Amino acid sequence: MLAVYLIEMKQSCFLLMLLAASMMNNVAQSPTELAEIWDKEHVTNKFPSNIRHAELKSYLDRLRSIGLKVDEVGKSFANREIYQVEWGKGPKRVFLWSQMHGDEPTATSALIDMFTVLQKHRGKEWVKRIERELTIRAVPMLNPDGAELYVRRNLQGIDINRDARDLKTPEAQLLKQLRDAWSPEIGFNLHNQNELTAAGSTGQQATISFLAVYGDEAKTESEGMLRNKRLIVLLAETLRQFIPGHISRYSDEYTATAFGDNFSAWGTPVILIETGALQGKDEMFLVKMNFIAFLTAMRAIADGSEKQADPQRYYDLPNNSSGSLLHIIFRDANLADRQTGEISASDIGLAFERRRAQFSAPATIRRLGALSSVVGLTEYDASGFYVVGRVQPIKPGNSGDLLFYKKDRKIDWSIPDLEKQSEPDAILSFGKWLKGEGVVPLKK
Repeated sequence: MLAVYLIEMKQSCFLLMLLAASMMNNVAQSPTELAEIWDKEHVTNKFPSNIRHAELKSYLDRLRSIGLKVDEVGKSFANREIYQVEWGKGPKRVFLWSQMHGDEPTATSALIDMFTVLQKHRGKEWVKRIERELTIRAVPMLNPDGAELYVRRNLQGIDINRDARDLKTPEAQLLKQLRDAWSPEIGFNLHNQNELTAAGSTGQQATISFLAVYGDEAKTESEGMLRNKRLIVLLAETLRQFIPGHISRYSDEYTATAFGDNFSAWGTPVILIETGALQGKDEMFLVKMNFIAFLTAMRAIADGSEKQADPQRYYDLPNNSSGSLLHIIFRDANLADRQTGEISASDIGLAFERRRAQFSAPATIRRLGALSSVVGLTEYDASGFYVVGRVQPIKPGNSGDLLFYKKDRKIDWSIPDLEKQSEPDAILSFGKWLKGEGVVPLKK
């Protein structure tokens, strides 16, 4: 009897394990589980800012190799191929496009990872639901010429996102053709914003900003717009688990020549997603945030769960703001005028230029004076130092390379080769300490 009981217990346990596995297979993944999937399975292996057209083609070859439909759909001004990826068999048509500005690359990598995971997990019920309900098309790099040079505009010097009406660029012509030929029910316009964009008046970076893009200046409401607001509420709730306080709402000023506004006017209501930055996190973390947002959106559109969100909560998101953040602030510095020898007290605010990750980004002096209303992502107490410009005088717009001398030293500021004749205690170049790291204390 005991043997029979043990056998029955083992069988029951086995059946429970099968049931649990089946439930795990069928239940839609939580945001944490999506993050874990990305950690284990993402195929993008370079910082997005370092990805050029050739690397994109390599990623797309990998998608083809696992069975995804990847088509060349057009050419750039410089005759580089522009591709579209397609996945799913459902009646709801979803269209995403990324990198219409060549120096805004985060979403490109996230799209590659999203399609990879969808294809590899097709046996799971939550993925089957998306495949059954949606057909997803995406242009991962609309502006390959700009991406090659890491610049905003195309090689005609035109901002593609201001060419929706004139259609002077081949890239804009293609984007409109792709929309008109397919009439997607929802669009996702994917960008990067300035790293120093803030989430309202919080003094925190806006890592992800959303906008439900209206199709007219009067902001005419529609079911598609309400759906997009509900989706944004859901996406914000999802990402808040990872980046609380760093989610905001992009400015909703109507731009008659922009593609998002015109897509919405043409019948494809658009969600704008702008990726900023997060101090202490690298570009791949931002890819992961986009990946989680994309799959959360696809799932919510497929299963209708977005309908449970309250669209009014969209307006709870703080508005984007600018001017309240800088990359580095040196507080209470003593600026030495090398011509007159006069000393003046001032904060020094620096900002980095946008560059590929493989290159050092130069720092520029953005602001001087009492910067009590500005937050530095990194702040130093420079009250114990004289500070002079290393290559240019300290004034807004000039180089942020700086020399630091302790105040107990006597320095002849007029000597021609100051750095060699009077060795500084610390040297900052391209926002990094060439000498004396830790000498100038961090602000507590």
